[in-house]
Amino acid sequence: MLKTNLTVSNRIDTWVRTSHAWLAHGTLHVLALMMGLVTAGLVLWDPVSFAKAIGGFGPVVSPALIWSCCTAIIFGVGFVPRRWYWQLFFTPYAALPILAGILWLRLS
Repeated sequence: MLKTNLTVSNRIDTWVRTSHAWLAHGTLHVLALMMGLVTAGLVLWDPVSFAKAIGGFGPVVSPALIWSCCTAIIFGVGFVPRRWYWQLFFTPYAALPILAGILWLRLS
């Protein structure tokens, strides 16, 4: 039984690592880091103006903003979590489009 669970876990780990290997480009890391830092800076500089520009800090937008900003910075500095479930939680596949959309709302 234990061997079966380890095999399934190893397959999931291999799949997650393989799917994230597509994003292992230095340019994308720098872009993600800059997006995360710019967003954090804009929120810290003038949160009221930022909230007005994106339509307010609601119960969905605020956690999505914090999570995507943190994920972009984690990905941008090149940190790769050890466990597959943390890699899925901090995946740039979901975080970068969310962060780009929030920045688009703010800068447009």
